[in-house]
Amino acid sequence: MLWLDLTRKYQLRCVHCYNGSGADGTHGTMTRSDWINVLDEGAALGVPHVQFIGGEPTLHPDFDTLVTHALGLGMQTEVYSNLVHVPSARWELFRRNGLSLATSYYSAKANAHDAMTGRPSHRRTRANIEKAVQLGIPLRTGIVAETDEQIAEARRDLEMLGVKQIGADRVRPFGRGAQGKAPDLTGLCGNCGNGAAAIGPDGAVSPCVFSTWIKTGNVRDAPLGEVLTGSGMAEAATAIRNARGAKECQPDCVPNNPCDPRCEPAAACTPGTPPSDCDPRR
Repeated sequence: MLWLDLTRKYQLRCVHCYNGSGADGTHGTMTRSDWINVLDEGAALGVPHVQFIGGEPTLHPDFDTLVTHALGLGMQTEVYSNLVHVPSARWELFRRNGLSLATSYYSAKANAHDAMTGRPSHRRTRANIEKAVQLGIPLRTGIVAETDEQIAEARRDLEMLGVKQIGADRVRPFGRGAQGKAPDLTGLCGNCGNGAAAIGPDGAVSPCVFSTWIKTGNVRDAPLGEVLTGSGMAEAATAIRNARGAKECQPDCVPNNPCDPRCEPAAACTPGTPPSDCDPRR
């Protein structure tokens, strides 16, 4: 599983954003050719799944081209979007075979949802969730809320819209979600870097999108395969697993802590533990 973390550009101002994306964010130094090379190398290595994320990945000028290329390589492709703005032509891309969507949902109540995103966004995100369901586009949603009651209320709202894949998660202590605190390995799931990696807008590779302060290499300096199998990734994965220990994964890890698209929420909660053979991804 590869996360293609395309951009730090984001039209909202989510208070919990794990990488500090916002309106002033940039698309970094990776070129279209760089991203194409990452996809080609990933496919050659047998990587079956890729997720486009950010920031808001659809704001990247090469988004459509890169998604189309990934699909052409036969990769299962997921787009993690806030679904605030989806042009008509973009829906045609989203309906392609092999593509699925994921989004975050914070509350059935517009004011509570908008308080998390920092801008009025609930109405448009909810409407586009409903449209994706109506179009038959595979979609999973992640509820991020503080209480079980809030999660249950949001879940009922999503189920009413026809959403089938619904997970829940807490605010992760990274980026703005850390509220000024230094990143802590114990806030990760414990399985980062195990069959998964993230590539950022500058080409830096990290064990997952939450652990971007851990640099294990850069795809602009070395082939993807060398970085993924290098000592830096192995050491980082070991450190993360040791820090996490045997702590329980709460509340169910997905999809805001995005697990492999093949995984169902219940199975993804215990990566590597029978009967699940799935490892976490966002």
